[in-house]
Amino acid sequence: MEETSVFEKFELQLDYSAKDFLRETAKWAYFLSILGFVAIAFLVVIAVFAGTFLAMMGSMVPGMGAAGGSFGLVFSILYFFIAALYFFPVYYLYKFATNTKAAFRDNDSEALTNSLSYLKSHYKFIGITTLVVLGFYVLLLVLGILGTLLR
Repeated sequence: MEETSVFEKFELQLDYSAKDFLRETAKWAYFLSILGFVAIAFLVVIAVFAGTFLAMMGSMVPGMGAAGGSFGLVFSILYFFIAALYFFPVYYLYKFATNTKAAFRDNDSEALTNSLSYLKSHYKFIGITTLVVLGFYVLLLVLGILGTLLR
């Protein structure tokens, strides 16, 4: 005989104020995701045009040789990487917002569950990225201390 947990028997009901909070959260999430997509577009434009401009300017500086032109390429790759990295949390936020709006419009529990899954993915991505950046800062701090001690 298989036991069922208390959580499997529990059905969550949302009252009016909880639904209202989710609707308002979805509106703000939609707004922020659209701004995020615009920011990603700007990053891509900067990567293309500023990288090309810097490569051209670097190659015009006497004595720089190939290193001057490669600075623009490095700049472009860096900005494309940042835009690609920024895409995922913005996409998850957008999917949360659109699925939440659809869930309340159509009174669809499955769409609400999907939207909350995207919200979880959004925060999971932000959390992992934050941990990676903090780890990088700790590594830089340790290397800085070691560099100072080994002088």
